[in-house]
Order: sequence, then C-alpha cells, then structure tokens
Amino acid sequence: MQKTRSVSRALEISELATAFVAGGIAACGAVTATHPFETVKIRMQLQGELQDRGHQPKLYKGPFHGISVIVRNEGLRGIYRGIGGAYVYQMILNGCRLGFYEPLRHNLTSALYSDPKVQSLGINIFSGAASGILGAATGSSFFLVKTRLQSYSPSAPVGTQHMYKNTFDGFRQIFRSEGIHGLSRGVTAAMVRTGFGSSVQLPTYFFAKRRLVRHLGLKEGPALHFASSTVSGFVVCCVMHPPDTIMSRMYNQNGDLYKGVFDCLSKTVRTEGVLAIYKGFLPHLARILPHTILTLSLAEQTNKMMRKVEKAILAEAVI
Repeated sequence: MQKTRSVSRALEISELATAFVAGGIAACGAVTATHPFETVKIRMQLQGELQDRGHQPKLYKGPFHGISVIVRNEGLRGIYRGIGGAYVYQMILNGCRLGFYEPLRHNLTSALYSDPKVQSLGINIFSGAASGILGAATGSSFFLVKTRLQSYSPSAPVGTQHMYKNTFDGFRQIFRSEGIHGLSRGVTAAMVRTGFGSSVQLPTYFFAKRRLVRHLGLKEGPALHFASSTVSGFVVCCVMHPPDTIMSRMYNQNGDLYKGVFDCLSKTVRTEGVLAIYKGFLPHLARILPHTILTLSLAEQTNKMMRKVEKAILAEAVI
C-alpha cells in the first residue's frame, strides 16, 4: 500500500515537471520562428507615442514592411534583438502556464464538484489566468530588457532608446541606475496582459478541441492540435493586444512618464485615439498565431514523448 502511494505521488510530481519542461521547450521552438514579428510589433506600438494623430511617424507600416525595413538597415541581428531574454522569459512563462494550469484546474474542480472530470468554464478561465500571472510576474524583468533591446534602432528609432549590448548588460545597467525597483518596472502591466491572454488561451484551446472532436469527428493528432491552437491564437491576440501595447510602453519608458496601467491607457487614448491601443495588431497576430500553434502542438507531442520515458523509468522502479 505504502509503495503504491509513493508511486502515485511520484507520478503526480513527474507529470507536473513534464508539463513545465514540455511547455518551456515548446515555447522556445516557437519563439525562434516568430521573434521577428515580435520586434516589429513592439516598434509599431511605440511609434508616434503620445503624439497627435496628424504628426505620428510611419516608419513601420505592417509586419512584412517592418521586417524588410529592419533587415535592410540592421541586418538579421536587428530583427533578432533580445532573443536571449525571450528564450528565458518563454521558458518561465509557458513552463508555469502549461505546468500549473492542469493541477490548478483539477484541484479546484475536485474541491467544487464530485466528478473531477467536469469542465467548468469559470474554473478553466481562472486556472489559465492564475498560471499565466504567476509566470509573467516571475519572468517580467527578462521581458523588460527584451522589449528595450527590440525597440532600439540606430537607423529608424521609435520611443525611448536604450543602448544595451545584450540581456545581461541590460540587467546590469538597469540595476546600477534604478536598483531592484527598475527591474520590476511594468510588472503590473505584464500581469494584466498575460492574465488576459492566459485566461483564454488554454480554455479556448481545449474548448475548440472538444468541439472539433464532437462535431467534425477529428481524431487525436497533429491536425486536431493545429486547428484547435489556431482558434486559440486568434482569440488570444484579440483579447491580449490592448494590455500588450500598454505593457510595451511602460517597459520602454524612462523615468515616470506613466504612473501606472490606467495612467498609460488614459494618456494613450486621449492623445492618439482609441485605435492607438491596437497599434501593431497585425504583426502581433502574425506572431501569436504560429507561436500558439507551435507551442501547443509541440507541447502535446513533447508531453507524449516524456510520458513514455517516465512510464518506462517508473515501471522499472516498481519492479
């Protein structure tokens, strides 16, 4: 009996570790492919910052125009600025998001319902938001430095310019000039933004997955994962983009241009109009769709592979 309990506990811990590692690895694969669009998105969000609509520059006009401008003037290095910080952030964020979502959902469902397999939209949304907020708060300083590295351009600058050599140099300069407070700048905006995105990403993915299986008869496999994650990615982009714009501006500011999330939102809308919070939407969509598809699809495949390894190892341990 004691041996069975120990094996059961080991399985629970190993499932959590598997989901965390699978989520992180999948996200790093996805970010390599989609990082150029993230760079364009950030620069489009920052161009014309707090300027009247008639006086805003249009240096970056869309996802592909933005990439061509950056590559032409800065080379491939320019389009991949901040990639090191992006890897670390994605490992933390998606590791937490995919690692803690299912345990949170399962425990809350078990506490509120007699059947832990019950699907509650409210619980799913809460679990997604909570796991995402945890990851965003933990990895915020890496996203801060990444944003500043990506916004820097010697040829077509937008927003405040920060001259960091790399991620670690960014940490060093921020800590030296602003202390720990500087590294935590914008963390509230990051939590709001990621809470919005995470609250819909996994619930929408699993909702679409169930509907596609039930109504279209799709079987478990790459086609089902692709279709479900496409739906999830589009919904995430629509919900998450406004707080994402606010976060980019709060991360990139010098001093106290914005006192908080609502101050940044009100100043942006008042000066540039309501549509300003949707600046950079197309490159964001171009990034988030393949990113979500690759992250969730790769996570499914990585999970399967790692579970096979775990079962083999644990089976030997029981024997």
